[in-house]
Amino acid sequence: MEKKPRKTFVIDTSVLLYDMNALFNMQGNDIVIPIVVLEELDRFKSREGLLGENARFFNRFLDDLRKEGSLNKGVFYENSNISIRVNPNISWEDIEELDKSNNDNKIIACANFIKKKNNCEVIVITKDINLRVKCDSVKISANDYYADYEFIQKDNLYKGYTEISVDSELINMLYSNKSVSLFKIKNDVIKNSSQNEFLVLKSSINNQSCLAVKKEENICIVEKVSRNGIEPKNKEQIFALNLLNDDNISLITLTGIPGSGKTFLALMTALNFIQSEKKKRIIFTRPIQTVGKDIGFLPGDISEKMSPWLAPIVDNFRNQFGDLTYFEMMLEKGQIDVAPLSHIRGRSFNDSIIIVDEAQNATVHELKTVITRTGKNSKIILLGDIEQVDLPYINKFSNGLTIIIEKLKEEKITGHVNFEKGYRSELANIASKLL
Repeated sequence: MEKKPRKTFVIDTSVLLYDMNALFNMQGNDIVIPIVVLEELDRFKSREGLLGENARFFNRFLDDLRKEGSLNKGVFYENSNISIRVNPNISWEDIEELDKSNNDNKIIACANFIKKKNNCEVIVITKDINLRVKCDSVKISANDYYADYEFIQKDNLYKGYTEISVDSELINMLYSNKSVSLFKIKNDVIKNSSQNEFLVLKSSINNQSCLAVKKEENICIVEKVSRNGIEPKNKEQIFALNLLNDDNISLITLTGIPGSGKTFLALMTALNFIQSEKKKRIIFTRPIQTVGKDIGFLPGDISEKMSPWLAPIVDNFRNQFGDLTYFEMMLEKGQIDVAPLSHIRGRSFNDSIIIVDEAQNATVHELKTVITRTGKNSKIILLGDIEQVDLPYINKFSNGLTIIIEKLKEEKITGHVNFEKGYRSELANIASKLL
């Protein structure tokens, strides 16, 4: 087997703050950390949440690495077959037009120094789109950090269901027996479908159709059932209600356009679980991604600080019950708990429904943190619209929600549905499509 040549990567701060394992995922290559990156890490080390944790981790890691040799000359880290060097040198030759006081430009100048000194290709690895564009404009190679999502087929994101043309015999068998073993089915599309993937089966004969779902080694019929007064309006909502009410499904992801019913179905199902005493409380959380001030600038206790982010839940209570009396009663009894994503580490949620709204604005590492809080007899529901990502360093494919959906679609205890139709208003549907 031919040995791959080692590459030289210059690492931006955004990569280290994004993934604690970033350096170790670059096996077989040489890593250069510009000294300005250490200065930026230092500003994050006192932060709460993952950013602060990752900054502190790399500070400690590099300090431990000093015991093995000089970081200026480079230290070989055998576990990952990488060499790590901190570089204080920069060169503005051929890139004099860049602002020399800008930290991103100093990272480019560091890469430029190494490129000219060693006469080799140097690749800047960064989550910052603008930095990648600037690198390209001055003929410095730059790439995104792909470790989390390079496996994703960008032209074929998982929807949670698929339409398949089948013989009418299969549809008749499903209606008669409620389930059919995969061993009796010759259709490869059905056999290769994911666990808990829904199947819209259609036959050209008599225009027959059937809704089914893959469960381990069988496909089972899915019937439209009104769950405790919740009436599904389309096949996607039928699928979602089946997942939400399946005691064997612990993680559910619902994506789609605004007004498609994601939050409503999740909340109403959660209330039914509380009323039937199957669960004890609803945990509501979401990434604190704002256009203006951070949550810390808002007055009041944690509930008051979170009130702008509770608005979707409050709206659904008001629309369903006419006022907020029931919501306030549940909040007072502790049946609804607000848990900011940035403060969720260390907690454990048993007998709970955990609803994570706007999950597309979280990284996969942030969502991993909340998913691992799920305790006994709990269910977690991730909601979001991957077309509306507000974070500067992630997109439709690299956001945490998309990665979770794609990585876990084969698991027996997970399920996903993508909603394509909105019900908020005709205007909202038009705006969602055209604006």
